[in-house]
Amino acid sequence: MSGPDVSFWQDNFTSGHTPWDRRATSSQLLAWLASGELDAARLGGAIAVPGCGSGHEVLTLAEHGFEVVALDYAPAAVELTRQRVAAWPNATVVEADVLQWRADRPLAAVYEQTCLCALHPDHWQRYAAQLAAWLRPGGRLFALFMQAQREGAAEGRIQGPPYHCDINGMRALFPSDSWTWPTPPYSRTSHAMGWAELAVVLTRR
Repeated sequence: MSGPDVSFWQDNFTSGHTPWDRRATSSQLLAWLASGELDAARLGGAIAVPGCGSGHEVLTLAEHGFEVVALDYAPAAVELTRQRVAAWPNATVVEADVLQWRADRPLAAVYEQTCLCALHPDHWQRYAAQLAAWLRPGGRLFALFMQAQREGAAEGRIQGPPYHCDINGMRALFPSDSWTWPTPPYSRTSHAMGWAELAVVLTRR
């Protein structure tokens, strides 16, 4: 497998070396909730959080009444999230590889924050196909595309994680004949590590 594997992520979580973790829910998720764009009653179905990590967003979604399915293949991350949402029966945490997992029924939405940028780009097409397979027609992908371009990009180097999710590359990965794209500009959320995320809500055709 190209890029980091399960042992890489397990070691990071067990050692507490998780510099990508804001130790709080993403401000963009809170903004989507506050605006009503992400609403449990209107969604009418389950939302998945692939690569859930420490589970901050899983807890917030559960607190807001969503039926949440959280996925991660690092046992330490799964345990952290399970502890965080232990009091919330509407949150299910599954230890699974997102490139292999199958939803038992079509999902209404996916919250994609840190999974895509954690996967080596060799796996992006397969992951995008998984997202499309999980979602029902009209389902929504709430995506935060990581902006983490490094100097090595000038020589064609692929550096990460996190891997840079260039917006042109994202248009190719989620083409408009399969996904409805909103008109830019897109909201940009800064990260303490010097990265940023572009917030885009895609709708599966």
